[in-house]
Order: sequence, then structure tokens, then C-alpha cells
Amino acid sequence: MAQAKISAKINEAARSGKFSRTVSMADRSLRLLESLDDLETRVEALREAATAMEQERECLLEMIQSIQNSQEMRTICDGEREELTLTANRLMTRTLTVQVSVDTIRNDQQEDALKKAMAIIDEIANNVLDNLEGAVKKLQALHAACVSEAPAVPVDQKFQSIVISCALEDQKKIKRRLETLMRNMGNAERTIKIMDNQKVDEPNSVNGK
Repeated sequence: MAQAKISAKINEAARSGKFSRTVSMADRSLRLLESLDDLETRVEALREAATAMEQERECLLEMIQSIQNSQEMRTICDGEREELTLTANRLMTRTLTVQVSVDTIRNDQQEDALKKAMAIIDEIANNVLDNLEGAVKKLQALHAACVSEAPAVPVDQKFQSIVISCALEDQKKIKRRLETLMRNMGNAERTIKIMDNQKVDEPNSVNGK
């Protein structure tokens, strides 16, 4: 009888000890989970900040290039243009020293879709000099495939199906690249028109003399 009571107390103590260890492990697990949740928030904040820096770098490079190729640079005297060109080149060099990269985790399907999307955009960009107006229209159709609202131009359905297969971060990058290209081509088109008008106006001024 006494032995049975002793055994019962031992078993009870063992059960109590086991229960205490289980609670302790659960507490530790909860604390670790909370720490990981906090770290996940900080990791996403880091990626967002790096992405913002990456976009700012792209914006700065585009703005510097825009000034370098602007009509205003062509209408100033040689001395001032040389000084401004040197300053723009210096800023370009300093901007290029900043390297920011945010990698995107992709599966094989997303990797393949990204390559196809970039190849389509590269082909248009490489042939822009052959037909600027046609290239702009093609880019507009590609860009229309990347927006959620109803576009005002025809949508490239094939390109849209490719973009949908890309990772979400890549979809945003594709859209930004198309917007940058369209802005640059728009500026180039305006410059060509200005220069063309100048060529037309020159004989008139000569005749006026």
C-alpha cells in the first residue's frame, strides 16, 4: 500500500515536471515567434527602403540624361555648355557609384516570364531609331497591359499574359521601365520636332534677309 502511494506521488511529480517543461517550451517558442515577426517587419521595411533608393537612383540618372539631351543645352554658348556638361557628367559618375540591388525570389515559370517580357521591351528599344512613332505606340500597348484601370490605347494581350506570369515585384519593375522609356522617347520626339522646325525656319530667315 505504501509502495503504491509512493509510486503515485512519483508519477504525479513526473507529470507535474513534464507539464512545467511543456509550458516553458511553449513560452520560449512564443517569444521566438514574436522575435521573428518583428524581424520580418524590419526585413520588409529594409526591402522597401532599398527599393525606394533604387527608384531614386533611376530617377536621378534619367533627370541628368534629360538635361544633357535637352534643347536648352543646344541653345547656350559653347563655354557655358561645356561647363554644364562637365557638371552633369560629374553628377552622373557620382550617381553611378551608388549600387543598390533588391533581388526578387522567383520560381522557374516567373524567371522565364521575366526574360520574355524584357526581350520584347529590348527589341522595341533597340529598333527605336528605325521608327520612333511606331516604337512609342508599341510601348503604350505594352504599358496598357501592366495597368489595372481601363487604358485609353489597345492592350497587347500576349504581353499581358506574360506579365501576369511574372513575380509581383517584377511586374512593378516592368511597368516602371516602360514608363521611363516612353518618357525618354517622348522627349526625343519633341527634340526631333524642334530641330526639324529649326531646319525649316532657317531658309525662311535667309530669304527674309
